[in-house]
Amino acid sequence: MLIDPRGQRFAAALTSVVLAAALITGSGALLALQAVVFAVGALAGLQRSPYGLLFRVLVRPRLAPPRELEDARPPRFAQAVGLAFALVGTLGFLSGADWLGLAATGLALAAAFLNAAFGYCLGCEAYLLLRRGTDRVGARA
Repeated sequence: MLIDPRGQRFAAALTSVVLAAALITGSGALLALQAVVFAVGALAGLQRSPYGLLFRVLVRPRLAPPRELEDARPPRFAQAVGLAFALVGTLGFLSGADWLGLAATGLALAAAFLNAAFGYCLGCEAYLLLRRGTDRVGARA
């Protein structure tokens, strides 16, 4: 499946706002809500995620068609990575290990901000590196 890369930057911007709020407030509940958003994007697809729906309904109709589309697999993997960090952070906040919640949320925020501000998706790059590594291993077998 191919997706509009501008939707990913939009979602990353919203994610950055939510993660910054969770980091500032130390809210495990807010981070848990972001974890749900990550889970929907990773499992059901980016188009079905709440931020993807907002982009498709409110933003994309006001934009010119995208110059190019991109493969949805790397961003979906990035959503799964974000989910892992959000779950660890939520566990940290809700269990009283605030240092863990702050660290996991801060790392997720850094990654989301890189994507929102510069279009650089760390999770996507990790997906491509893992993919190249498994392709090489498969070629040797």
